[in-house]
Amino acid sequence: MSNIHPTAVIHPAAQIGEDCEIGPYSVVGEHVVLGARCHLYSHVVIDGFTVLGEANEIYPFACIGQKTQDLKWKGGITRTQIGSRNTIREYVTIHSATGDGQTTLVGSDNNFLAYCHLAHNVVVGSHVIMSNAATLAGHVIVEDYAGIGGLAAVHQFCRVGKMSMIGGCSKVVQDVPPFMLVDGNPAQTRMVNKVKLERSGVPEEVQNQLKQAYKILFRDGLTVSNALARIEAELTPLPEIQHLVQFARASERGLSK
Repeated sequence: MSNIHPTAVIHPAAQIGEDCEIGPYSVVGEHVVLGARCHLYSHVVIDGFTVLGEANEIYPFACIGQKTQDLKWKGGITRTQIGSRNTIREYVTIHSATGDGQTTLVGSDNNFLAYCHLAHNVVVGSHVIMSNAATLAGHVIVEDYAGIGGLAAVHQFCRVGKMSMIGGCSKVVQDVPPFMLVDGNPAQTRMVNKVKLERSGVPEEVQNQLKQAYKILFRDGLTVSNALARIEAELTPLPEIQHLVQFARASERGLSK
């Protein structure tokens, strides 16, 4: 049995999983699916075609799954899909997608601090931390284990690579390479994200190879294509190096250099 406060407004067609807690004055819409053990503390709004996995914690005044702010929205069924064990703090907004049949997609084990915004059609992986008031514009992709500092803003269609870090108050207008730390306005790649790599138990050999890749790609004055060719020729083809190369080759907006 779920524990639902008498002041909460739950549409009869909403699907509420076992052992959910829904606090005072929360609103859950008709097409919402909540997995087991989700906790909506109070004044939470979840609407639209929205599915949440299990054991998500959602704090007061968060708003999830409502209509995009994108002026291109023309109606239709758009979706929001969120995994399990996410912490969604106060005033976080996660908007539904823009085009009919499209989805805003968020993974599991993420921590979204107060006032964060995830716009339409974003794809956020798992184990991501967004500090207070960090903002993702539409169609942004954030890979696993990335960190985004407070008040940072990511331009639409940018990608944020695995285990990267965006410094607080940064303006990100190009792709953030995996395993790197970017900072500034506009953001530039400053160094390997050493702290994250160490905390994640990445071996010293891999860290050293990533430091060499950073130097070749961002400090030796080469074009991106020439730098990537040199990385492939000179460095050990570790999975992390291969991911960095593939990420850079696929970049459409260019890298934050």
